[in-house]
Amino acid sequence: MRRLGISLYPQHSTLEEMKQYVQLAHDNGFDRIFTCLMSLNNEDERIKLQQINAFAKQLGFDISADIAPTVFEELGLTYKDIAVFKEQYHLAALRLDMGFSGQEEAFMSQDASHLKIELNISNGTKYLENILSYQPNKDNIIGCHNFYPRQFTGLSRQHFLETSKLFKANHVRTAAMISSQQAMFGPWEKTQHGLPTLEEHRHLPITVQAKDLWHTGLIDDCIIGNMYASEEEIRALGQLNRHKLELKVVQAPETSILEEAILFKEPHFNRGDISEYVIRSTQSRVKYKNGDFQVHDTHPLKPGDITIDNNLDVRYKGELQIVLKEIPNTGSTNVVARVVEEEQFLIKHIQPWASFGFTK
Repeated sequence: MRRLGISLYPQHSTLEEMKQYVQLAHDNGFDRIFTCLMSLNNEDERIKLQQINAFAKQLGFDISADIAPTVFEELGLTYKDIAVFKEQYHLAALRLDMGFSGQEEAFMSQDASHLKIELNISNGTKYLENILSYQPNKDNIIGCHNFYPRQFTGLSRQHFLETSKLFKANHVRTAAMISSQQAMFGPWEKTQHGLPTLEEHRHLPITVQAKDLWHTGLIDDCIIGNMYASEEEIRALGQLNRHKLELKVVQAPETSILEEAILFKEPHFNRGDISEYVIRSTQSRVKYKNGDFQVHDTHPLKPGDITIDNNLDVRYKGELQIVLKEIPNTGSTNVVARVVEEEQFLIKHIQPWASFGFTK
């Protein structure tokens, strides 16, 4: 099951504000929380974190907290005492910052508390292989990418894919950070440019970020890195299809009722014998071979256009396609909709046999 999460930073908020945010997230299908023990400044902030975590846990949230060896030292603990964090902070996982050797992580994964040990996927070193060499309890090992508050420091897509593949190849559950365009708070101070994992996501709508991460097939959970996301963003994320890419489109005015039904109600998948010019969803031409597809909107085709062939092509009428490259239109192809600009990059990542759909 793919999951959604929010982040909480008690030093920037009141307990009541955080409760309202947690409740909103819960009501929209969220069940993970990220927080940071390293950024807490005093005992009052720690108590506030314990209180909000207790509230969230009652609602069914799994809570992960960023931690480093310095936090253990400040609290008079060692890596052998992780059960304290489950008892006092109601945590389900400890997200480990730099500073452990590999053997410690493996040891912690064997703790009787069964706290999950969350590793930093973004490192891109032999970190995971090193930990696995110490025979950890793999059931208690999970991973989460970093986030990047400074512009132009987020991960490249290539590095993101390479590091994520390593974790998935070892059957480790993965997460990555998406960024609200409204939220202002991170673990340390106000964030002007968001907290995404991928640099190319920094200024995209939050739903597009989540669609992209899930569509890679490499990320299980999407967590909003900054606080507070807007109610509109939370609700929109909660409504996303977590297992199938659904592209947001603008429908052409002349699109018929039959074409609209094909567009939004029929299942679509990319044929295995792929073309570099179009993505083909061909089952509708079989189902509606006797349908009436009147000619309209037959202008030259541009990337992002969604088309259905009309009555002028008896063999292919009813077939739906997404245009990948500019191509001429002989007049037998109706443009029925267009993928919104900010989601057009997702089209090129649709793999052979992959299912997809459309939303308004």
